[in-house]
Amino acid sequence: MTYDKHRYEPFAVAVDLAVFTVREGVLEVVLVERGEEPHRGRLALPGGFLRPRESAAEAARRELAEETGVAGGFRLEEVGAYSEPDRDPRMRVVSLAHTALVPRLPEPRAGTDAARALRLPYAEAGPLAFDHDRILADAHRHVRALLETTPAATPFCPPAFTLGELRRVYEAVWGTALDPANFRRKVLGTPGFTVPAPGPARLTGGRGKPAALFHAGPATRLHPPLTPPEGPRS
Repeated sequence: MTYDKHRYEPFAVAVDLAVFTVREGVLEVVLVERGEEPHRGRLALPGGFLRPRESAAEAARRELAEETGVAGGFRLEEVGAYSEPDRDPRMRVVSLAHTALVPRLPEPRAGTDAARALRLPYAEAGPLAFDHDRILADAHRHVRALLETTPAATPFCPPAFTLGELRRVYEAVWGTALDPANFRRKVLGTPGFTVPAPGPARLTGGRGKPAALFHAGPATRLHPPLTPPEGPRS
């Protein structure tokens, strides 16, 4: 049987991005206010449609730069495909979602069809347009897992950091308080995660002794992985 593309209903392919950062101990996500219908005036994840000659990753970087002014060489992680038939009122649209956890993220600025671009605490980001609440929750689970298996938290710390500073990055992304002694045991028991920094310890306030300083180690994967406390995960 000869293939006939006209027998099939056309549909569009889009990308959506959940870009996170940690600022002052709070997990934030980049959002846009939609300037056009559908859902004009509502907050959404940045994104848009693929062009004929670009990959999903290329479209994701282009849309992020066009809608928020955020550009750079940071790694984008694939979250999944979202293909519910009625997820977009315009037509059948399949979205390929991406996420990133980016230190020192620049302040977003609106462009193209976004009325404004902003960073909001993850806990305050919703309800969003389309099915973006679902995508955002899935992306959050993805970046939580990144901290379990990779040293993605260390770029959010100073070049020489205390384990308390590192723990606060984990607490922001995982959304839960961590026991300092247990966290220290796990970090120091993970080969290559951190290495001692030369020089004196740092006074961190309070009545305790100065805290030892560490650098990011050579590991690219954490084994054994760090795991958050048992409990519900968003």
